[in-house]
Amino acid sequence: MMRRITYSVVALIVIGVVALFWFTRLPDEEDFAANLPVRLDSLASRLPSDPKAAQRELKNAKKSLDKLRPVTAYVVIDTHASKIYLRTRDSVILKADCSTGTGGELIDSVTHRRWVFDTPRGIFKVNSKIKQPWWRKPDWAFIEDGEKIPKDERERLDPAMMGDYAIGFGNGYFIHGTIYERLLGVNVTHGCVRVGADDLDKLFNKIQNGTPIYIF
Repeated sequence: MMRRITYSVVALIVIGVVALFWFTRLPDEEDFAANLPVRLDSLASRLPSDPKAAQRELKNAKKSLDKLRPVTAYVVIDTHASKIYLRTRDSVILKADCSTGTGGELIDSVTHRRWVFDTPRGIFKVNSKIKQPWWRKPDWAFIEDGEKIPKDERERLDPAMMGDYAIGFGNGYFIHGTIYERLLGVNVTHGCVRVGADDLDKLFNKIQNGTPIYIF
């Protein structure tokens, strides 16, 4: 009986570690290995001392993992390493350089409106796929360039800036192409995720609406 309890506790630790690895630094195996002892110690300190309680925690952990694990291909964006991945549970389909938000700030000296150019972190889903997208330049784009905000809506439209494809994931954010491919791998965007033309073509054709996107 005690041996079965011990196995359950160990299994709970392993499941917890896998969950942390899966949704924090999934592509970075070296980082995971380096921090594994610390994560094990941290998880072990939180385990219940009662064997029955440990078994309940194990059961709940398994249920939580089953809900979190994607069942289809999904996108992972590492804003620190400037990498984008399309992968399944056990394989990497695509790995590419990308560019994400600078984290910079812009304040309109006239209206005092403020913008922070971060790429959002969290769990999202593909909600649109657009071919030959046109960028509608927002107010901040004109303010940043020292230009007047146009009254004519047509002056906001740019057919080239977003490349051949745009993949929307909510609140006006997109994974899209760029005319500045030489800057891929550098945090230079205003929040969207830029990808090179060849990699974007592959990504666009392998995902669908509803595909999960994990950004950290």
